[in-house]
Amino acid sequence: MNHNKQIAYVFALSLFSTSLAVLVIVLILVIVCKKKPIESHETLPVKACAHVYPLTNIDAATDGFNRLRIIGEGRLGTVYAAVMEGGTAGGGELVAVKRIHPRLVLSNAGFGFSTILKSLSLAQHPNIVPIIGYSEAPGERIIVMELVGMVSLDFYLHQNPDGGSLLDWTKRFRIAAGAARGLEYLHEGVAPNIVHGCLKPSNIMIDVKFCARICDYGLSFMAPRETRGLVGYMDDEYWSERRGGACKESDVYGFGVVLLELLSGRQCEQGLLVKWALPLIKQMRFDELLDPRLVVPCDIKHIVRLAKVASACVGNSRKSRPCIGQVVAILNTLEIEVCS
Repeated sequence: MNHNKQIAYVFALSLFSTSLAVLVIVLILVIVCKKKPIESHETLPVKACAHVYPLTNIDAATDGFNRLRIIGEGRLGTVYAAVMEGGTAGGGELVAVKRIHPRLVLSNAGFGFSTILKSLSLAQHPNIVPIIGYSEAPGERIIVMELVGMVSLDFYLHQNPDGGSLLDWTKRFRIAAGAARGLEYLHEGVAPNIVHGCLKPSNIMIDVKFCARICDYGLSFMAPRETRGLVGYMDDEYWSERRGGACKESDVYGFGVVLLELLSGRQCEQGLLVKWALPLIKQMRFDELLDPRLVVPCDIKHIVRLAKVASACVGNSRKSRPCIGQVVAILNTLEIEVCS
């Protein structure tokens, strides 16, 4: 082999080796890239679907629905503190068990309770109370929820004599912003979107860090004709036969009422709060509006903005009402300015 041929051979061999190395690298990259999404997907926290509990387990966890375990009662059912052994709740974990009123169970016997609960249980956000599981049996509908040292906003504002003073203005702004984010997630962050159907202080839980967490979302199907507990938290359109019912706009109205309760410390009183508060906000008479249990800040500009948000939520018709995303944008800014 002459010198020129030898050079050509070496060059060709080198080129082949380089091409082979590049090809091997490309193949490795393709394999790695194909594996990456699977690996990263597996590392993401995925909310498991609701666990199905036998009624015998629920009965044991609540000591036979012992009245001493009752921690709340509402229009949908009675809530018990329970210790749930095994299942997705883990061994010996404290949970809240909501036992739906028997009359509501009978009137919704074939409504697809399990299907709806499985869908609702997929919702996962720091400002909502997760649904862990459920139980279904003849004459019984049970919902199992997380319970981590929480009491309701209603308890703080209206039931505990010292509760209102425990919620200073900083905490109230934090609660308002957190509840708004939870509602925004239900309306826009989960598919299918969830209409709460009855947003009020008793359905906003406050944990040990004063973080607001919405509960009982999407359960209005259980009581479609039940008006108890709704009056004052639903807009006028809700009661209309032609265009009534719960929707995102009615949720925003209920949230506006919650803001008025945070501002004033007063109860809804079946809609009288709105009629009393709106003129005071319009006329800037905040010395009359604000909760007398708290000292009014020297600079009330943040409180004025919060009151205007509340007014926009309850003072407009559905078509003119802000969406919860617009409310969240304002309240997030207020929370940063007040709480930082």
